[in-house]
Amino acid sequence: MVVQLSTRPHQTSKMSEGNQPKVEANILVLGAEKVGKSALTVRFLTRRFIGEYGDIESIYTHSVRIGDRDVCFSIWDSVCPQASELQGWVSEKQLRWADGFILVYSICDRSSFQLARQQLLRIRQLKRRGGVEKAPVILVGNKRDLQHRRAVSSEEGRLLALSTNSGFFEISAAETYHGALVVFHELLDMVRDSRSSGKKAVGIRGIVRSMSAVFGRRRTE
Repeated sequence: MVVQLSTRPHQTSKMSEGNQPKVEANILVLGAEKVGKSALTVRFLTRRFIGEYGDIESIYTHSVRIGDRDVCFSIWDSVCPQASELQGWVSEKQLRWADGFILVYSICDRSSFQLARQQLLRIRQLKRRGGVEKAPVILVGNKRDLQHRRAVSSEEGRLLALSTNSGFFEISAAETYHGALVVFHELLDMVRDSRSSGKKAVGIRGIVRSMSAVFGRRRTE
């Protein structure tokens, strides 16, 4: 079941003169059970930390002002499948919907890190199959406040992110709002960069096609 929810807009910075076009971004949050996916999402949306959540899949809509732009986040807080053979699965529907991905694991749970690796590799594989070389992805190691129970080193997370051209953060959703804010804002920047690169690529391909058509006509004249 997917529950659609909205949060009230709030100001994160002063409005500047001259409105820019509204930016929209669909963010898919993935990860194993009990790694803090919902806690991270709700921390970003409300600044509050809530430790316990039911097994409910939700899509939140959140409007905010960032710099001189209005931004609308749609955040799909996904539920990890119960069946072990499906836990690394990312559906075609989710891939088509999402502009960017946040993969959360717990630094205290090595199996959650392995699941995040599987999901990350699947996203990269399916995106390449669809002709997309880069997809905005951030890998998040949560529960940094539980250092005494650490099972995944910071270096392992950083190396996985580096090898897959992904962003990487270690945070504690329980301790601070700032970590959640940085994760979502960084992914928004990555989504915008990806769109700009896509437009440039389309423009270059159009120029190449036009030049090919011109030179092709000249050869046949």
